[in-house]
Order: sequence, then structure tokens, then C-alpha cells
Amino acid sequence: MLYAQVTEGIPQDTLSVSTGEARTLSEALFHRLRSLEEGSAEYSYVRNTLVELNLSLVKYAARRFRGRSEPMEDIVQVGTIGLIKAINRFDPERGVGFTTFAIPTIVGEVKRFFRDTSWAVKVPRRLQELRLDAAKAHDALEQDLGREPTDAELAGQLQVTCEELAEGQRAAHAYSARSLDAPTSQEDGDREGHAERPSLGMEETAYDKIECLESLKPILAGLPARERTLLSLRFGEGLTQSEIGDRLGLSQMHVSRLLNRTLAALRTSLLEDP
Repeated sequence: MLYAQVTEGIPQDTLSVSTGEARTLSEALFHRLRSLEEGSAEYSYVRNTLVELNLSLVKYAARRFRGRSEPMEDIVQVGTIGLIKAINRFDPERGVGFTTFAIPTIVGEVKRFFRDTSWAVKVPRRLQELRLDAAKAHDALEQDLGREPTDAELAGQLQVTCEELAEGQRAAHAYSARSLDAPTSQEDGDREGHAERPSLGMEETAYDKIECLESLKPILAGLPARERTLLSLRFGEGLTQSEIGDRLGLSQMHVSRLLNRTLAALRTSLLEDP
């Protein structure tokens, strides 16, 4: 009798119902699920029906991962696990639509699958396992404590030293490799662990100055002593033309002509092919 009441109103072929019908039927089934004893045959039937009605959410969420190397069937299978978790956690009394609640859970489960199974750099298995255990322990402690656990608390939960925990956390950086040519902008929050950093090969203006100075060295060495002194006083000590003239016993006009002639010679020598 109870089984007949539970199955009342549920179509035989749940996979063929429209999206609108699936949403309406899911709302009713969630309320029905709360009245059943978890673990009973009736509870399992209603939950399995909810899974079938909402498989379209899994396929929708899986589309964003179609560029990955894993087969789409595997991604859908993992996403279905996320759907089941969402069904188990969903509370219709909170006033949030199931689709809004389920999509982040499904996507998170798929991302966790890629995070846990794909490594760009070979990492010892013990560090891979420690990293996974640390992530699970972190979630459990955060729920128990109502705050972010400290490294010491996390290490105590895992029965490892803080140094071993840090080593496992550093292993997370080996999960994915990133091209040096890749842009530094973040997209969809899906590039974890990639901090902003200066790119290699960036334009360095100081190199031009160094190159010019190195090119000038042999040219300066070939100048007469008086011209070298003029350049040293003007650009090394920063004296004005009048001050240079007072020091060398020359007029300001004569200093100006000598500087202009010397700078022109330097410029010509720099532009000439060696």
C-alpha cells in the first residue's frame, strides 16, 4: 500500500518527460522524500527517480568540460555522483530552486575528479594521497570548528607533522602545468594555484642603456683628453657650460661649440656600421 502511494503520479518513462514537467515533478518528489525513512525501498525509489528526472542537469554541466581528454561518458558518470550528493543535501524548505543548488555541486564534483586524477608532473603517490586526505580533513574540520582549521589542527587530524603537511600541500602545484606564453588573466576561477607573476622575456629598457654604454666605451677612449674631460664635467659632475669654462679657462661659447662637436662625433660613430 505504501509503495503504491509513493509511486503515485510518477511516469513509467521518466527520461522522456519535458524539462518543465521534470522540474514540477521533482518539487513534489522532494517533499515526498522528506517523509520517507532513509534506507527504505520507497526512499531509494524516489531518490532514483529524482536522479533520472534531473540527468539533463549533469549533461548541461558536463558540456563545459568537453575539451578535456577524458571521455564525455566518464565526465557524465562523475557528474551523476555530484547530482546524487545534491539530491541528498537539498532542502526544499529553504526556498532555493533545485537547479540553482545542484549545478555548483555537479560542477564541483567534476572539477574534483580532474584535480584528483590528472597530474602534469610526476608526484610520489604518498604525496598525492596526503593532498587528497588533507582536502577531506580540511572540509570536515571546517564544519566541526565553524572556521578555517590551522595547519597544526589539520596535521593533528591527519596524524602527520606540519612539515609533512606542507610537503603535501606543495604537491598541489604539480597538478597542472601552465604555458609561459599563457596570458596572466584568470578565467572562471578554474586556474587554481596560478599566482600573478612577471612574465619571462618582458621588455627591459635598461638593456638599451647598457648596450649604448658598451658601444660608447671604445669611442670615448679614442677622443682627445680635453673632450673626455668636457664630457666628464658636463655629464658626470653635472656642471653648467659656464662652470666648465671657469674651471678650464675657456669661454662659455667655446665650451658649447666643443660639446656640440664632440656629441655630434659620438652620434655619428654610434650610427656607423662597425
